[in-house]
Amino acid sequence: MTFDMPRGTRNVLVIGGNRYFGKRLIDRLVTAGDHVTVLNRGSAPPPPGVEHLLADRDDEAALEAALGDRTFDVVFDQVCYTPRQATIARRVFAHRTRRYVMTSTVEVYEYEDSAAPVAEGAVDPRLVAVDLELPWCDTEFIDSHYGEGKRQAEAVLAAPGFPYVGVRVAHVLGGADDFTGRVTHYADRLRTGEPIAVPAPNHPATYINVDEIADFLLWTAGQDFTGPVNAASHGPLTTDDIVAAIGGGPARYRTVDVGEVSPFAFRRSYGMDTTRAQQLGFTFSHTGEWLTDAIAQTLAGAEGDN
Repeated sequence: MTFDMPRGTRNVLVIGGNRYFGKRLIDRLVTAGDHVTVLNRGSAPPPPGVEHLLADRDDEAALEAALGDRTFDVVFDQVCYTPRQATIARRVFAHRTRRYVMTSTVEVYEYEDSAAPVAEGAVDPRLVAVDLELPWCDTEFIDSHYGEGKRQAEAVLAAPGFPYVGVRVAHVLGGADDFTGRVTHYADRLRTGEPIAVPAPNHPATYINVDEIADFLLWTAGQDFTGPVNAASHGPLTTDDIVAAIGGGPARYRTVDVGEVSPFAFRRSYGMDTTRAQQLGFTFSHTGEWLTDAIAQTLAGAEGDN
């Protein structure tokens, strides 16, 4: 069935992402008075007042059945990782929504090794080759080709006539519910004296606060631009910056030429130019305004889980 919405209320679908900044996005949409529907496989229930649809987004027939004849003003796709998923989404939602916002990543720029911040045009999704024959159903392959999967997913959704927005999100920090373990990785090593593995050279990267990315996604719902847009706070951070915000120590570093390094340690620069978002009307914060508090929130949350 479809819904008769009060005038001024948007009908919004959120696919997946019912935790971390996705959870914050849902809260903001509800507070704004939007009618919110969450679609996932049932791994996490949505908050009260939110409609819940159960379906595997990889199963096109099941997705169509779960949606019925519903249409939406805006769809937020928080869990599109491959061009196969994007192909299903484009077919299913081609006539169901006026706006499709995919959460993408700074990792789409993994081959753009530049000391200067990179603008959206460096990776034009309309020019990205799509290979649907790659093993996109293999979890290990997807994990090891995260940036490529997102890049090709954007390319599929950027097809003419589809109202796609690709929000290329910087590395996210903050929140007591940060489930990634990246901050605690450093805190544990500072506490025990175990060395922190870093590459040489170790480049800075762009970051964004967990609440700010939720604010930015909410903002995109009310805009009319399409295509890719970078989302990052001003002020790149180094590993040393993050370690200093954690405190304790002293920090010991171990240089790794080949092999795995610590999170927030990068062999290439991950800087994003946010001029487009600013010209469209969104002003990002500076990392110096929130880094210390963000780290403290995450560490407090980790202590509460122990």
